[in-house]
Amino acid sequence: MAPPSRRQEALDYHSQGRPGKIEVTPTKPFKDQRDLSLAYTPGVAEPCLDIAKNPDDAYRYTAKGNLVAVVTNGTAVLGLGNIGALAGKPVMEGKGILFKVFADIDVFDLEVGSENPEDVIRFCQLLEPTVGGINLEDIRSPDCFYIEQRLRESLSIPVFHDDQHGTAIISGAALLNALLLVKKEISEVKVVFAGAGAAAIATAEHYVRLGVRREHIVMCDHKGVIYKGRDGLDEFKQRFAIETKARTLAEALQGADVFVGLSVAGIVTGDMLQGMAKKPVIFALANPTPEIMPDEAKKARPDAIVATGRSDFPNQVNNVLGFPFIFRGALDVRAKKINEDMEMAATRALAELAKAEVPESVTRAYGGDKLKFGHDYLIPKPFDPRVLLWVAPAVAWAAVASGIAGRIIDVEEYRAELEARLGRERQVMRGLISRAQQDPPSIVFPEGDDPRILRASRILSDEGIARPILLGDLDAIRRQADDASLTLEDIELVNPRTATDRDQLAQDLWQLRRRRGMTLREAKGRVLDPMYYGLLMLRAGRTDALVAGEEIDYPDALRPALEVIGAEPGRKHVSGIYMMIFRQQTFFFADTTVNIEPDAETLAEIATATAKFVTRLGIEPRVAMLSFSNFGSVKHPAAAKVQQAVTLLHARDPELQVDGEMQADTAVVERILTRVYPFAKLRGPANVLIFPDLNAANIAYKLLARLGDAQAIGPILVGMARPVHVLQRLSEVPDIVNMAVIGAIDALEYRRQVRPTK
Repeated sequence: MAPPSRRQEALDYHSQGRPGKIEVTPTKPFKDQRDLSLAYTPGVAEPCLDIAKNPDDAYRYTAKGNLVAVVTNGTAVLGLGNIGALAGKPVMEGKGILFKVFADIDVFDLEVGSENPEDVIRFCQLLEPTVGGINLEDIRSPDCFYIEQRLRESLSIPVFHDDQHGTAIISGAALLNALLLVKKEISEVKVVFAGAGAAAIATAEHYVRLGVRREHIVMCDHKGVIYKGRDGLDEFKQRFAIETKARTLAEALQGADVFVGLSVAGIVTGDMLQGMAKKPVIFALANPTPEIMPDEAKKARPDAIVATGRSDFPNQVNNVLGFPFIFRGALDVRAKKINEDMEMAATRALAELAKAEVPESVTRAYGGDKLKFGHDYLIPKPFDPRVLLWVAPAVAWAAVASGIAGRIIDVEEYRAELEARLGRERQVMRGLISRAQQDPPSIVFPEGDDPRILRASRILSDEGIARPILLGDLDAIRRQADDASLTLEDIELVNPRTATDRDQLAQDLWQLRRRRGMTLREAKGRVLDPMYYGLLMLRAGRTDALVAGEEIDYPDALRPALEVIGAEPGRKHVSGIYMMIFRQQTFFFADTTVNIEPDAETLAEIATATAKFVTRLGIEPRVAMLSFSNFGSVKHPAAAKVQQAVTLLHARDPELQVDGEMQADTAVVERILTRVYPFAKLRGPANVLIFPDLNAANIAYKLLARLGDAQAIGPILVGMARPVHVLQRLSEVPDIVNMAVIGAIDALEYRRQVRPTK
């Protein structure tokens, strides 16, 4: 069970606002009587008649071709066991989110109120007209084998039990690459499995298809080794009953080349690994705690290659590398099933992708350390956007080649369609979080007794994103934490009024500001203010970043930051960005918070600072300098100011994709930009929008956030000498967490610049 604070957080996540995690959203206009007549009667009769004549037209006129049913009866939900169909519904909704986010596939989660396999089979058979595919989930063994087999035989749409095949496909890719690195032939290795459930049996069968000899596989369940003649074996375990004298897992591991754990935590010790063959491959995949922790495995066997299911160690075997992209490929060629050829294609595509050169955007998302094929990088990272572009086409083409596809694709055109379907910018925040988790920096929060800051800090610490430092009265902080049922474990608390270094920090502040009218007495007074104290901590290098403003007006929070930290060398101005995340793409708006009426020079500086920030995120900036005029169409001083800024930018950075002045629709509609203004320097629609003044920028982002279904992340302060970020007053917990993630990435970038890696 989760600790009380995490339990409540999880419950709040699912219950606040609209209950649950998914909803149905219209994809066509529906605003007047004409739309009604087209969407429903009488217009809807036309596609109905066409589908009656040609059933394949359902893929043309309905959502069937992009709709998957996630089906469970709740008999084996995660590690919770047989908790029932209704209790399993939150998991199925979560699976729906993964399908949508990673592969843009819509999902109906369907919980079947029966433990009878025949009922589940009949239910799924009756769904065939509705959905393009069925993902079976959390159904106990051996029922899951029987249900999937019957459905694959009787239905003409893809059916896939992820609990069986997901781990098999992803770990299969890791196995191929691990054996390549240790220079062992797959047909010669001895493989030992701990666990004999659905995942273990399916993984073992997949390994056999990859080339492992069945007689070289030793499988163990909770009773020990599965051997010929052992009583009580079902037909699925019988497939892996072999002649052997080994009766325990420890005995089975003697001389083994590969260990695959799909069982429970802590059942393997370092001593048990000592008897394995040279250069062993150890896949300890129990979640959340593996059969043996990687550091313990490496201590016992330094020559081993180790993988787990965890994100905080190398070589994470995560099913999200498989099922979204397998279904994406299957749906897009209207495959009648998911067969072994398609599963094998997914495995080999993942294995090959791991050997490809990793682009800078992916490297940055995982901490900046160079990712290169080897012992600690066997398979792609879960948030690598290239997985969609490699796995889905491989699966689709395997379906075509094996004769079960309903349509043929051109692979290169299909890859372009996939890239357009999911703009890479949508991965930004998930990638930033993963990157911060590689080397969590410290972040100081001056408003440490605010309940929202406390909740955000608990999340940041629990998720390993950052190391929070809370400033304020320690008793007040502890009272607020108790009231919110939050623990303060791993969170540093500091009271500026009693801190032993306050006199030294006062001296630092006075030295900095004494020629700006500040006396030593005034400096000593200001250091007692948590905002000044936190900024001085940052300046002295005692923390990596600062996030403030929850209870302070924006100008009042920004003023001390400029006094103590100031702009980075070579800049005269700082500016504020909002990251505006839409369903299919992300834009960066600037300046939204600082410069009220910027001149041409300031606009140019805002543009370069924003482009630099966007580049650090691994996104190629395409910068539009906005106006009410298009490339000189209106003669007015306001338009001329933007023209002058563009001239400055072209002269200073000829490689930067920036142009203007241009109207907002010209900037974001590729057809207008490329057809009407083909001379523009932008190679595609803009993703960075520089507004001519604060009025326009502030109004635009707030309207889109409230009325345009955009998630606004910000304001992100750029141009500061150290990582400082100022919240909008009364920000909610998710906004604080997002801002802290940005601050963490800023801190890591600053650290890289100050102490560059060799």
